[in-house]
Amino acid sequence: MNIIVEHNPSSIKLSELGIMSWPKWSCQPGKYALVFEERETCYLVKGKVKVYPKGSSEFVEFGAGDLVTIPKGLSCTWDVSLFIDKHYKFDPPTSL
Repeated sequence: MNIIVEHNPSSIKLSELGIMSWPKWSCQPGKYALVFEERETCYLVKGKVKVYPKGSSEFVEFGAGDLVTIPKGLSCTWDVSLFIDKHYKFDPPTSL
């Protein structure tokens, strides 16, 4: 399961994705255990975080200005070092 980070995407791409109309989520610095039931795409307006997939000592780091895709089914810990403010959207659930 790979987290995809695109650093500083163009304003054209952000506009095409409609990011500013996506819901917002924020959190204070700290550690958070999260499970992603669906694939999430998010754009960080503020903040910095290291994401540690469950069972791994390796991490992916991203922050303000990054467009991030988090895979469906990922269990991880977010180690937030700077207050997070992000726009996000989940892919719609797929039916079997």
